[in-house]
Amino acid sequence: MTSISIIGSGKMSAAIAAVATRAGASIQILRRSTTSSSGDHPDITYGAIGDDLTGDLVVLAVPYVAYPSILAHYREQLGEKVVVDISNPIDFTTYDQLMVPADSSTAAELVKQLPEGAAVVKAFNVNLGDTLTAGTNGTTVTTVLFAGDYAEAKMAVAALVEGAGMRAIDVGPLTRARELEAMGFLQIALSALGKTRNESGFTLLD
Repeated sequence: MTSISIIGSGKMSAAIAAVATRAGASIQILRRSTTSSSGDHPDITYGAIGDDLTGDLVVLAVPYVAYPSILAHYREQLGEKVVVDISNPIDFTTYDQLMVPADSSTAAELVKQLPEGAAVVKAFNVNLGDTLTAGTNGTTVTTVLFAGDYAEAKMAVAALVEGAGMRAIDVGPLTRARELEAMGFLQIALSALGKTRNESGFTLLD
């Protein structure tokens, strides 16, 4: 059984927790506040950012601008985990500017800041939260595209996705994160303009 730590408390954190629940994973959610809420799931362990990570997979479900503060707590621990980067480097004040160099990606920038050999996988950034929670994208099964340089790390992410009843597609090495982030940028922009619905989005058809 997979164990997963999710750092963050927003919509994507909840959506990935729903994925992990369907996959039968052990789940830890770390957030800024330890105060419980009525929406807390009884089978999920909650803690505060700074607590030790218990999952083999660690999902950074926070905006890219929050990465420095997360790394301040967890840089060395993340070097021993499969780290899932779901972020899109968008300046949300303009929706028209990237926050990383055009020839890079948030995943590539994250690798530079982690211990050598850290297994980073880019995943979930092209998926809107509702499609992960439901496991469907419109009338089709949700497809999760992912990229990475380490086969075992990618297999762990694929097992989580497929265990939740969704489709996992390996798009190649971590350099493909640039293309995934371009797709994520476009999808978010379309959603912000009201041209797509939260429960729809990009998918692959057989």
